[in-house]
Amino acid sequence: MDIISVFIIAAGLSADSFAVSAADGLANPDIKLKNVLQIALIFAIFQALMSVTGFFAAYSFSDYLKVIDHWIAFILLSFIGTKMIYESLKKDNDDFLNLKLTPLTIAAQSFAASIDALIAGVSFAFIKINIGLTATIIGIVTFLFSLSGFYAGKKIGNRFSGKAEIFGGIVLILLGTKILIEHIRY
Repeated sequence: MDIISVFIIAAGLSADSFAVSAADGLANPDIKLKNVLQIALIFAIFQALMSVTGFFAAYSFSDYLKVIDHWIAFILLSFIGTKMIYESLKKDNDDFLNLKLTPLTIAAQSFAASIDALIAGVSFAFIKINIGLTATIIGIVTFLFSLSGFYAGKKIGNRFSGKAEIFGGIVLILLGTKILIEHIRY
C-alpha cells in the first residue's frame, strides 16, 4: 500500500478521536494545554497499538486467506466506514456537555475511539503494508486530529464533529473499494 493511502486511512480512523476531542473541548473549555497534549497523546497511543494488535491477531491467518484478502480488507473498511457514518447520524452530542475528564473517562474514550483501528489492523494483515510505519503514521495523525478536535470543540462547538465522522466513514469506504479494485484489476 502506498504512503498516501496510509495517511488517508489514518485520517479516516482519526475522525472518531477528532469528534470525541471536540466534545471534550466543548465540555471543558478551560483545560490547560498540558492536559490537552496528554489526552491527545493517549488517543494516539491507543489508535496505534490497536492497529498493531489487530494486525498481529490476523497475520497468522493471512497465508490461508490470500485468495480473498482483498475482499476481507474491502468488507472490513466498508463496515468501519458505514458504522462511523451511522453512529454520527444517530448520536446525541448533548450528552458530552457535562462530561468530566477523569483518567478513567479518557481511557474509555480512547479505547472506544480506537476499536475501528483494531478492525483496520486486521485488514492490514491481508495487504502489503509495513505495520510499524503504518502504526506510527496512525498515531501521529490521531494526535494531530485529537489536538485539532479539542480546539475546534472549544471554538465552534460540537456541530462539526459529526461531520468529521461522516467524512472519515466515506474515506474508509472509498479506500476499501480502491483496494478491491486494484486487486481485481491485477
